[in-house]
Amino acid sequence: MNIFKNKTLNTLMAGLTCGLLVTGCGSQSSESASGADGDYEEVVIYSNADEEAVEVIQDVLDDAGFEGQYVFQSFGTGELGGRLLAEGQNIEADMVTMSSFYIESAQAKHPMFKDLTFDANPLVETPKYYAPILSFTGAILMNTKEMEANNLPVPTSAKDLAKPIYKDHIAMVDPNGSSTGWLFVQDVAAEYGTDAEGQKIMNAIRENAGPNLELSGSGPLKKVMAGEVPIGFGLRHQAVAHKAEGLPIDYVDPSEGNYTLTESVAVIDKGDKTNPNAMKMAELIVTKARPGLLEIYPNVVYDGETVAPENQIKNVKTYPEALTAELLDKHRAFFHGE
Repeated sequence: MNIFKNKTLNTLMAGLTCGLLVTGCGSQSSESASGADGDYEEVVIYSNADEEAVEVIQDVLDDAGFEGQYVFQSFGTGELGGRLLAEGQNIEADMVTMSSFYIESAQAKHPMFKDLTFDANPLVETPKYYAPILSFTGAILMNTKEMEANNLPVPTSAKDLAKPIYKDHIAMVDPNGSSTGWLFVQDVAAEYGTDAEGQKIMNAIRENAGPNLELSGSGPLKKVMAGEVPIGFGLRHQAVAHKAEGLPIDYVDPSEGNYTLTESVAVIDKGDKTNPNAMKMAELIVTKARPGLLEIYPNVVYDGETVAPENQIKNVKTYPEALTAELLDKHRAFFHGE
C-alpha cells in the first residue's frame, strides 16, 4: 500500500540460495507438490502487499507443496503500477497481487492478464481477469489523552479537519506517497467536489497538517500513538486493534462515509509461455489465503465472511467514478491544490 515502500527480497534471496546451493531445497518435485505441474520454471510473483500479507500468502503456497517453486518480489504500489503500465505482457512477473485499480488500468492500456480459470464470486462483481484478496478502509484516528490535553472537540467528518481549531494538530497521508491517502481524498472529492468548495476544504486540511504530511500510510497513526499530534487519518482496522489493546487510541468514521480499496491477484497472459502453476497459485491465494488475510484486514469481500462488530462499517461508500491510475493522478493534484 505504501507507494515508497522498500523492496523486501528475503524470499528472492532464499530462493536463489536454494537454487544455487541445495538441489533439494524445499519441495521441488512434482510428486511432492500438491497439484503443482513439474518441469516449469519458478513462478515470479510481483506484489505491493504489506509484509504480513506476504507471509500469509507464502505460508499457504508452501503448505500446498509449492515451496521453492516461486520467487516473491515486493514493490511499492506506485513502482509496481508504473511497471505494469509501461511493460504490459513483457513484464518479468508471471503473477501479481496488486491494487485492483492499477490492474484494471494496465488491462485497459494493453490487455495483459488471463481470465481466471476458477470462480471467485466476490460480493462486488469484478472483471474475470482478477480476484480480490483483501480490502481496507480509512478512518479518523485520535489519541484520547492528547485530545483532552489540547481541549479539542472530536471531529465527526472529513470536512471538520479543515477548521482552524485543528491547526498543527492533525497528521495526514499524502496520496503521492500512499494509497491510504487516496481514501481520504475520495471522502472530500465525492461529497464536496473538486472545484471551489472541495478545493477550499482540501487546502485548509493540508495547511492544518503543516509539517505532519506523511508519505507513509502508517505515518499519521505512528504520530498519533506517539502523542506528537492528537488526530490523524489512517487505516481503520489498525486503530480498532490498538483500541482493543487498551491504548489511548480511538477512531471516528467520517460522516461522508468510508471508502475502500482492494488488492487482487491476476495472472500475466504470456501465451504459450504462460506458467500453468501461476493460475494454480492464484486460486490457492483466493481460496486458502483469504481467511488469514481477513484476520489482518477485516473487511468482508466474499459471501459468508464475518468480522467482529467493531470492524463492521455502517456507511461504506463507493466512489461515483471508476477508480483508475488516471483518477488517482487527478486526485493527487487536487490534494495539493494544483
